[in-house]
Amino acid sequence: MLALRDLQKTLPIRGALLMVALALGGCSSQFADLTPADAQAHPKEPGTYLPVHDLPPDRDQAVIPPDQRAKIEAELAAARDRQAVAAKDAK
Repeated sequence: MLALRDLQKTLPIRGALLMVALALGGCSSQFADLTPADAQAHPKEPGTYLPVHDLPPDRDQAVIPPDQRAKIEAELAAARDRQAVAAKDAK
C-alpha cells in the first residue's frame, strides 16, 4: 500500500515535468535559428550555378613517363606477390 501511495504522489509531478520538458523542447528550434553577433550574414537569394564547364589548363609536362610507369607497376606487382606469399604462410 505504501508503494502505491508514493506512486500516486509522484505520477502527477512526473507528468508535469514531462510536459514542461516537451514545451521547452519545442522552443529550442527557435533558439537554433539565432546566430551570434559576429557571424557573417547569409545571402537571402541563392547564388548562381558553379562553373562546371571551366576546365583547368593543360599540363606542361607528362604526368609519369612510360619507363617510370613500367618500373612502378613492376614494383607494385612484386609487393603484391610478396604479400600474397606472406598471407598464405600466415594461414
